[in-house]
Parts: sequence; C-alpha cells; structure tokens
Amino acid sequence: MTQRPLVLLDSIALVNASHAGSVIVSGSHGGLSASHFVTAQTLKPFAVAFNDAGGGKDDAGRVALHELQAVGVLAILYAHTSARIGEAQDGLDNGVVNGLNALALAQGLQLGMRVSDAVRQLIECSRG
Repeated sequence: MTQRPLVLLDSIALVNASHAGSVIVSGSHGGLSASHFVTAQTLKPFAVAFNDAGGGKDDAGRVALHELQAVGVLAILYAHTSARIGEAQDGLDNGVVNGLNALALAQGLQLGMRVSDAVRQLIECSRG
C-alpha cells in the first residue's frame, strides 16, 4: 500500500507544484481568493481542507467546495469553531468537517467527522 503525502500549510498561498497529488490541510479560509491558489496550479493536490471562516456574507467562506470540484480536487471545510483560522496543525488536530464537495463524498467522507480521520482515510490508498 502506498500513501499520499500530507502537507500542512498555514496559508494556502504557499501551495506549489511540489504538492501535486498530496492531501493538504490549510489554515486558510475556503473563499474564492484562497481557492484560486489551488485552481491556478497546473499539477494539483488530491485534496485540500480549509477553515470555513464562519461562512461569511453569501457563504463566501465555502466557495472552495464548488471551485475545487470544478477542477477535480477534493475539498473539505472544517468549522471555524473547532480550529483556529490560519493554523493548519490546529485544523488537523481539532477540526470538525462541516463541508464536503461531491468528490469528498465519493471517497466516503462524512460531515461531522474529525479532520484527522478524514485525512487518514485520504492518505491511505491502494495505488499511487
């Protein structure tokens, strides 16, 4: 069995080609500007978790779910009440999933699960 790499990024602005195929836990919000850092990558990560930042006006903090789905990247949001914004390690350690795109649902992830459990499920894969 192989594993996908796990990357912790306090800011999703730090994503780059070396993160292709990885599972990223980001401390960033899941808004449009943050999702653009991922969608702009030629070689994309497999999955990215974002802080929902409380949703915001017109649910702006959740836009990454749709934006990443459109480019084939699994997206997870975790509740701002469960982990600090801007701290990926806290998101991994304490985050509780409150948003998933269709790709995440297809991997068997569920609302209410811990980010750490979701990540564990995603990094373990039968083929690289």
